[in-house]
Order: sequence, then C-alpha cells, then structure tokens
Amino acid sequence: MANPLDTDAGSELFNSYETEFKLVQADLTQKLDQIPELSGEPRKAAINQAERALEEADELLGQMRLEKQNIPSASRTKVNQRFRNYETDTDRARRKLRSLADDRAALFGTRYTDDPSSGAGDAQLEQRQQLLAGTERLDRSTQRLRASQALANETEAIGAHTLGELHQQRTRIQHVNDTFLESETYVDRSVKTLRGMARRMATNRVITIAIITILVLLIIAVVWAKFR
Repeated sequence: MANPLDTDAGSELFNSYETEFKLVQADLTQKLDQIPELSGEPRKAAINQAERALEEADELLGQMRLEKQNIPSASRTKVNQRFRNYETDTDRARRKLRSLADDRAALFGTRYTDDPSSGAGDAQLEQRQQLLAGTERLDRSTQRLRASQALANETEAIGAHTLGELHQQRTRIQHVNDTFLESETYVDRSVKTLRGMARRMATNRVITIAIITILVLLIIAVVWAKFR
C-alpha cells in the first residue's frame, strides 16, 4: 500500500484530494475483500459498488495529477513517489476486480446460464444500479465542489487578512519614513547652526588677535617714547 500522508510536502488542495483518495481506497479494499464471500445478487451489487469506488479513485487520481504540478520542485519528489504508489495500488485493485467480475458462476450463482434470453431481469437491475451509481457520483462530486468552495473561501479570507497586515505595515513604514525626513530636517538645521557658530568663533578670534596686536604695539610705543 502507499506510504502515509506526508504533510511536509504538497499543497493543501493536493493533501485534501489525497486524504479523500485514502478513504475511497480503504472502502474499495474492503469491498474487494468481501466479494469472494458473496454470490448471486449480493456479489453483483458488491462488484457494482467496487466499480463505482474504483471510478471515484480514478477521478481523484486525475485531480491529484493536475494539482501536483503546482507543488514546488523541492517537494515534488516525495509527492510523485506517493502518487506512483497510489496508481500502482489502483491498478492492482482494478485487476483484482476484473478477475472477480469475470467469475460468472459465482456472480450469477444457480441462475447462471449461457442463454441470453434469461438476462432480461438482470438488465433492468443493471439499469437501476447504474442510475443509483450516477446519483451517488453526482452527490460525491457535489460534496467535493462544496469542499473546494470552502477551501477557496478560507483562502480568500487569509488573503484579505494578509492584505490588511500589509496595509498596516505600509502605514508604519510611511510613518517611519516621515519621521526620518523630519529628523533629517532637524539635522540640517543643526549643521547650519554649527557652521554659523564656527564662523562667529573664527571672526571673534581674528578680532581678539587684532586687539592684542594693537595693545602690544601701543605698549611698545609707550616704552619706546619713555626711554627715548
């Protein structure tokens, strides 16, 4: 049988199909195990049920085959291995069902005959069973559509929540950007103020040096005049 479901690989939709396939596969296996113990109409009904389960398994395999193409390459190896195992199991079940269905003596019991005219009642029963099978397949398809719709709604809700979070993050980033621009304005003003202070300090130094020079010259002039 196939390996257990590996939740580390595969999309949610693929895993959903895979889980449903396992349920159908278990039901099919159970029916195939019961058929050898039956004969006549019960055996025929069991074979029809197994055929419907096999058809449903084929449908799920088709959906899984399409969905696994959307799985990232890094995870697709495990998924492909599981999928091949499922195909092998399904083919084995198909061969077993064909073998059981070909056993006409067990299928028809004491009513088995090579006379084609004796199959009128069986034909009507077959039509009713086919109608019931079609109804069951329609119900199962409806259930799968509902499940897919529910998953789509959930995905949409997650997307809306993600968009809301992205909008909040964008607002915060914009606020940080505005704060940064305001801080940059303050820095520019501070730089201008420091430059003005530096110019004033340079001017004051020049004035101070000039005053000191004048005082020194005056002192020299006074001393020279006194001792002349």
